[in-house]
Amino acid sequence: MTEPAPTAEPAWLTESEQRAWRAWRRMFPLVNARIARDLGQDSALSEADYDVLSVLSESPGHRRRVSDLAERMLWSRSRLSHQITRMELRGLVRREEVACDGRGAEVRLTETGLETITEAAPPHVASVRRHLIDLLTPAQMEALTQLGDAITERLAEEGP
Repeated sequence: MTEPAPTAEPAWLTESEQRAWRAWRRMFPLVNARIARDLGQDSALSEADYDVLSVLSESPGHRRRVSDLAERMLWSRSRLSHQITRMELRGLVRREEVACDGRGAEVRLTETGLETITEAAPPHVASVRRHLIDLLTPAQMEALTQLGDAITERLAEEGP
């Protein structure tokens, strides 16, 4: 029987790294929970519903290929497919075959979906402002943007 190879000592966090990590761990769920709560109360939408509706509402023709939508949202196709199915049942979106090539499917925002996102957006933006944006200075906002972009770019390279 061979003995297991010794494991390397973990690269423990420095004191400043621990403070940053703990600040993130406290901040993210707190902000996210408050915004999600408001979204549910104000519009009966989940965060996932809102994300899909907002991306589609900003897309040309209020439609996007399923593969493009999954990539844009950094979701797996399976996760997106389940979400789209739930939203189709509520009349918010419709899945259609791509007419020009017949190889893929598109997701299209319905009239109900467009009305829903149009009504949900103002209170959602107010909630985002109240629980995040208005709490930051312009310099903090710029730092948050840079951090978010850098982390998202690095992790997106790994796929959903």
